[in-house]
Amino acid sequence: MTTLRHNYLAGARVGLGLGVATFVLGVTFGAYSQTLGWGIAAPIVASIVVFSGSAQFAMATALAGGGNLAVAVGAAALINARFLPMGAAVAADLRGGRLRRAWEGQAVVDGSWVAAHLGEGRFDREKLIGCTLVQLPAWVLGTVLGVLAAPPPDVVSRFGLDVVFPGFFLVLLIDELRRSRQAVLTAALAACLAGILVLFVPVGLALIGASAAALLGLGVRR
Repeated sequence: MTTLRHNYLAGARVGLGLGVATFVLGVTFGAYSQTLGWGIAAPIVASIVVFSGSAQFAMATALAGGGNLAVAVGAAALINARFLPMGAAVAADLRGGRLRRAWEGQAVVDGSWVAAHLGEGRFDREKLIGCTLVQLPAWVLGTVLGVLAAPPPDVVSRFGLDVVFPGFFLVLLIDELRRSRQAVLTAALAACLAGILVLFVPVGLALIGASAAALLGLGVRR
């Protein structure tokens, strides 16, 4: 088995674990969209085009709260702002010209990005793509099932699947903290920033602001 194929399969294996929770979250989103009267096509197209649970739920929540389309899109854009630094970080490990790199950049989603991180600012391109190739259909198919079957919106919390993603990132964080003192300092600073910011801004913005702690790592490396 070639190294490239092995890395793709390694990403797919990680994606299978994340895909289960992704599928159920997709079902929940599809079901929630029906309570808002979105119809059949709109939520499915949103899952294909946006492919971001947090952004799609933020958009749906904004609309449910009486906001207009501009407010909903703005809420989704703020949530997805984290992908700008994430995409910049992985850009050097993508291949080809601008169009191909932009296409491969669509694989940058939270779970895949973290799973593909090799340390020292490097990423495993094949693992990133392999992981996302499993999660994307899981998300879309989950949305389709949710739209058609419309199960109770609390299905995720009822079966404890809402802890899958936090648990996954916690394990990766612990592994990262074991590698260096710099990682510990960066994580501690991020936690402090998030704790302070959440007192003044929504949770999503607090998390984005806390990512500024990564500048500590860049400063130390230089």
